[in-house]
Amino acid sequence: MTTLIDAPPSDADALLPPTKKQAGGGLGQYILVRFLLIFPTILILVTMVFFLMRVTGDPITAAMGGRLPPDQLQERIHAAGYDRPLLVQYFEYLGQLATGNFGTTLSDNRKVIEMLTTYGAATLELAINALIVALLVGIPLGMIAAHRRDHLPDAVLRILAILFYATPVFFAGMLMKLVFSVWLGWLPVAGRAGTRTELSLTALEAPTGIYWLDALRSGNTAAFSDVMSHAVLPAVTLGLLTAGVFLRLVRTNVIGTLGKDYVEAGRSRGVSEFRLVTKHAYKPALIPIITVMGLQIAVLLGGAVLTETTFEWKGLGFQLANYLTARDFVAVQGIVVLLAVIVAVTNFIVDIIAALIDPRVRY
Repeated sequence: MTTLIDAPPSDADALLPPTKKQAGGGLGQYILVRFLLIFPTILILVTMVFFLMRVTGDPITAAMGGRLPPDQLQERIHAAGYDRPLLVQYFEYLGQLATGNFGTTLSDNRKVIEMLTTYGAATLELAINALIVALLVGIPLGMIAAHRRDHLPDAVLRILAILFYATPVFFAGMLMKLVFSVWLGWLPVAGRAGTRTELSLTALEAPTGIYWLDALRSGNTAAFSDVMSHAVLPAVTLGLLTAGVFLRLVRTNVIGTLGKDYVEAGRSRGVSEFRLVTKHAYKPALIPIITVMGLQIAVLLGGAVLTETTFEWKGLGFQLANYLTARDFVAVQGIVVLLAVIVAVTNFIVDIIAALIDPRVRY
């Protein structure tokens, strides 16, 4: 029997059974939410850094205590405003950050923002080089390990992945220097480039600070060769740390993909195992790589401190170690805040790329 609904058209919808709303949102909503999450993340990190830096007292006492008479020390503390209540200093610091003012270093009296732009390019160059090494090593070896699952190559590569990830960066760096610089003499021991190359690159108009990019822009092949020879050992040392993670991720995901129905269908049609791995199974395995890449940027930046110190690569990590030794907490605060911003923004970009590749991430 058919039941008629005797109601005006405007009220008829209220008598119909409720429809289930679709879960999740579109790409625009996903991007907006991820973008808005950047700000509380940075605020939490900035707050933690600020108060942890104040555990031992004000920055001037930490840096100059014992080297200045008490009256001069108090004058400098009062002039910098560090004798005011801590919360007042905190909110003033947030206001300065909002205007791009990171303060002035205590040990060498430089604007922190100037120091960050000077040395930040070197750390960016090292991170890019290391990420390239990690991708070139981790992805192919992970595919080989999946293709030769439960055979000798797979066992060897899994052990290598553990060694890559577990070996301390400074130990790997010293070992690399000992073998390839001291014993074999193939590569430079330290630095970003030779003195002549550095002078020629810094004299360029509007240099980027990324030496290999500046060498390419100038068309100076000798400088490019010099820069790349200096970059090999630091990039490999830091890149292998992340390559171990990529290797295991690719191996696990390719093995999982090889068990899917469409792969089994291709196998039943006589498609070779090598073609299945290289053409059909590796693309889905790259999605976790992209997702984890944001986290690995933080690992690379953390490892850059030890890598730059080991190879005297004058970037933010190298400067951070020097400023920690000098107990210059204003400079340390600025470097850590910048690294936090880089990690937060990188994770946002990675989330967007992952959502574009795999729509399931948005829901």
